[in-house]
Amino acid sequence: MSQFFCIEGMDGSGKSTQINLLLEELGRRGVQAMRIREPGGTEISEKIRSLILSPSSGKMSSVTELMLYNAARAQLIHEVIAPALAAGKVVVADRFAWSTIAYQGYGRNLDLGMIDALINIAVGDCWPRHTFVLDIPVDVFQARAAKEGRELDRMEQEKNEFFERVRTGYQAIASRDPARFTLIDGTRSQMAIQKEIADKVLFELERPEDSL
Repeated sequence: MSQFFCIEGMDGSGKSTQINLLLEELGRRGVQAMRIREPGGTEISEKIRSLILSPSSGKMSSVTELMLYNAARAQLIHEVIAPALAAGKVVVADRFAWSTIAYQGYGRNLDLGMIDALINIAVGDCWPRHTFVLDIPVDVFQARAAKEGRELDRMEQEKNEFFERVRTGYQAIASRDPARFTLIDGTRSQMAIQKEIADKVLFELERPEDSL
């Protein structure tokens, strides 16, 4: 039974906070869980992350970007996710393949069929059991980024129109299969969101395998 969960959404949607809260709750219940992030999580994948997100990579084509994300993902699955799941651990991902569909498919307007084909090569059958999509308006994302006062990475420097398309992509993804996706209003209180996520994850972990 897959014990792989994912929290998705634009930067500033609260993914990191919610993953931390979820891991704390699982830990209190004696559940061994680990966190991973995309892109990254291995030496090779972190190098790819730095290349993708560096503002100095401004000449990178959208197709190159797409292929690099999937290369980082394939390495992370091979080196970290698959072994952890085989060992019976719960894995919680900060982004997964849905980000590629939202950002490169909807945001960059790349062909969704091509993207699906590449993702399937990278992922194989290693898919999250359930994914939570934290949805926030683009102006909230911009305000939270400005509040942090840090230099924006290459992706974060895109125009608002790009992020509106990304948000539309996430909403479309979350509507695909209600049994495997939960769309959450990311402007709600942290504790309300945390409870919704934790309740769902614990429910999924307690379900018998033959009910899937």
